[in-house]
Amino acid sequence: MKRIYLSLGSNVGDREGNLRTAVERLASSDVHVLHLSRVYETEPVDYKDQAWFLNQVVEAETALFPMQLLTRIGRVERELGRVRTRRNGPRTIDIDILFYGAAKVETARLEIPHPRMAERRFVLAPLAELAPDLRHPVTHRTVRQMLESAPPAVVRLLT
Repeated sequence: MKRIYLSLGSNVGDREGNLRTAVERLASSDVHVLHLSRVYETEPVDYKDQAWFLNQVVEAETALFPMQLLTRIGRVERELGRVRTRRNGPRTIDIDILFYGAAKVETARLEIPHPRMAERRFVLAPLAELAPDLRHPVTHRTVRQMLESAPPAVVRLLT
């Protein structure tokens, strides 16, 4: 079993419900959800003309290989109505693999650790709740260090 961290985001429809349903559908005999961060409301990045997001990080263990996990994630996104119409545009659910153990994966379809994680407070804030001292296998910086140096952005706990 490998320890994984997944980032979830939603800004269309029932945002909280989308996060909850995604976690329920990811959980299975080969993906054991261990911990969930709290939910954060965050401003959109890059494409600003859209609703704010709810974001959460999931810590889990999996028996799936990285490409199998990516396939599972894609199925969950499709089941929840994800339609890719615009890069960084509105979405019912977005699920990214942040870490897969200490593995480094680089293919045309998948890069682990997530290549833009260190620039994204909406990922780092909830990840720091679960694993502040986790080290990036390439840069060797902790999640806490990445969060401290990430570009400014509005990230607030959902109340």
